Amino acid sequence: MKKFKKMMYLKLARAFGRSNNCRQVPTIIGETTKVCGDINSNGILHVDGYIEGDINCEELVIGVKGNILGTVKAQSMFLYGTLQGKATADSLFIANTAKLIGDATHNTIAIEPGAYIDGHCIRVQNKPAAEPAASEAPKTAAAPQPAVVAAPKVIAKIKAVK
Repeated sequence: MKKFKKMMYLKLARAFGRSNNCRQVPTIIGETTKVCGDINSNGILHVDGYIEGDINCEELVIGVKGNILGTVKAQSMFLYGTLQGKATADSLFIANTAKLIGDATHNTIAIEPGAYIDGHCIRVQNKPAAEPAASEAPKTAAAPQPAVVAAPKVIAKIKAVK
């Protein structure tokens, strides 16, 4: 039986390793795990344990029992547990079980009723597609000129009557 399990594991590992179409297997920080230090990941990170440090990843899921003390940067973030620190995410979801103590910078946000937030939620627009190159000098706009208004034309002469 052990041989069969090992063979199936190797087969699955090869399949996931070769295919670019498959969704990545997430990195999971379990409920009984405590991490002191920074985490950088190009994939999905699911936290049910305790992390003291900064996190930088593509997608972050903080589970109901997850607790993070530090700065978080992710493309997508799903908060069900506790985050104490600054969060920066393009897409941010805060569940009714979540507790956010700190500021959140986001492009889109969804907050369920009952979520606890002690901080600011700051919306940041996506950068425009075309930005001037660093070598180009920024063009300064000319100072606005006041509008010139012509005096009204007199259509008829009016005589004053005494």
